[in-house]
Amino acid sequence: MFDEYGIPRGAESDDATLVPLYHFVYCSRAAEHVDDAEVTRIVEAAKRNNLAHGITGVLVFGSGVFFQWIEGPAAEIRKLIATLHRDERHYDIVSLSQSEEERERLYPDWDMERVEADDIRLVLQDALESADDKNNRVALTRILEQLGSGSLEPIGRG
Repeated sequence: MFDEYGIPRGAESDDATLVPLYHFVYCSRAAEHVDDAEVTRIVEAAKRNNLAHGITGVLVFGSGVFFQWIEGPAAEIRKLIATLHRDERHYDIVSLSQSEEERERLYPDWDMERVEADDIRLVLQDALESADDKNNRVALTRILEQLGSGSLEPIGRG
């Protein structure tokens, strides 16, 4: 099956072909007006735009919460991060991880997955336990409280 990070077992890595990849992992809350149709538009635009800039990743959306891993050239990822922070379709953006290293891509094909609130809750609780930044802890706590209150509508709204 798979070893860690979704790399097929037995896959050989040729160090000579590895390139520096920057990754950025974050979570955020969807704005009130974001529905399934808007998420579909986000994914379609991301597939077009990110491919042109060498960016790949995965976008998880469920119960009004986005979780995304993006990877690619550092300059392009930094531009995308700035764009994400200006995007009014989400807020309470929490940076969970970012760094640059020479490695194979973890998500060579852009993908999106829809999940239930309980699945996102587990990821966010782990992130909260390891969060060092006070602002990130506050935002993660707000997201978890809203997930717990049931006030975020499940997937399928709209």
